[in-house]
Amino acid sequence: MEEEIIIEPIVEEVKVIKEIIKKPRVNLDSWKPKTELGKKVKNKEITNIDEILDNGYRILEAEIVDALLPDLEVEIANIGQSKGKFGGGKRTLWRQTQKKTKEGNKPKFSAILIVGNKDGYVGMGRGKAKETMPAKEKALREAKLNIIKIKRGCGSWACNCREPHSIPFIVEGKCGNSRMKIMPAPKGTSLCTEKESKKILQLAGVKDVYANSEGHSMINTLYACFDALKKLTKTKYSTDFGEKSGLVEGRLVKNDR
Repeated sequence: MEEEIIIEPIVEEVKVIKEIIKKPRVNLDSWKPKTELGKKVKNKEITNIDEILDNGYRILEAEIVDALLPDLEVEIANIGQSKGKFGGGKRTLWRQTQKKTKEGNKPKFSAILIVGNKDGYVGMGRGKAKETMPAKEKALREAKLNIIKIKRGCGSWACNCREPHSIPFIVEGKCGNSRMKIMPAPKGTSLCTEKESKKILQLAGVKDVYANSEGHSMINTLYACFDALKKLTKTKYSTDFGEKSGLVEGRLVKNDR
């Protein structure tokens, strides 16, 4: 049986972790790909990540994303809780649980990381380990493997600027007992949503939306937001709607292959 315990945040450790997350070190020269897709990326037969995502290929190596999206930024979500003054709680980077056994308590740490280039590509992953840094590394790898491409546009009737600052239509995602509904908003509205979900939308390149969330679990709420963004790509639309809403899929400016 596992139970969540409350821990005090360590200020110095948090600073070091944030520095490492902002500047992940990846050495592609020493990368030896093991999959067929990785070998094509290494040999520069594939130079655009759209070739992978549009064809539905499964990414099994994080170095593929590092090679094709070198401008990725990383954020860590606050999913844990520590003690606060007068019985209040404060969000922390790590969620710690412990399992009670005959040998004693066995703690575990979990973390959720979000990666994105703020231009139509975003990914999210969760990692668990007995220590904080291995949990962070697992979450970062999973986030890169779960990278997706989203559609942006101006679907708000109050704006109609035909610029990809928001989303083109309403989408709703769910995970467990949590629900999140994301709606287009006019330019200048900003991200009217829960604080941690903003990190996903910002790294995806979305600037203005309204959002309504239900549920008490922070982890499920984040996955519900990510599920809603997935539905942007799955939803079909007409050519006329795409022109009226200024719809863009993936990067705003396509790179030359």
